[in-house]
Amino acid sequence: MSRICELTGKGRQVGNNVSHANNKTKRTFLPNLQNVTLMSDALGKSVRLRVSTHGLRSVEHVGGLDNWLLKTSDEDLSLRVRRLKRELRKKTAETAAA
Repeated sequence: MSRICELTGKGRQVGNNVSHANNKTKRTFLPNLQNVTLMSDALGKSVRLRVSTHGLRSVEHVGGLDNWLLKTSDEDLSLRVRRLKRELRKKTAETAAA
């Protein structure tokens, strides 16, 4: 399982450990990923995702998973979340037409 946020696409970064003697060695900075269950109100189901804490705060700030998905572009989203977004668009189009 890769260490990438499914909502924001945030992944690992590479940098240096710098000692007191200014020796530099490579290291990685990993995102703070959490396994969370988010509820989709429009679809009426819950979804388990691996999300960074920054992404989780962003979802809560926008007003929930449904609003986040409709406002976010597809480039950073994982395949599972893109499918969920497509399903959500389909559902909202049906309710708007009815």
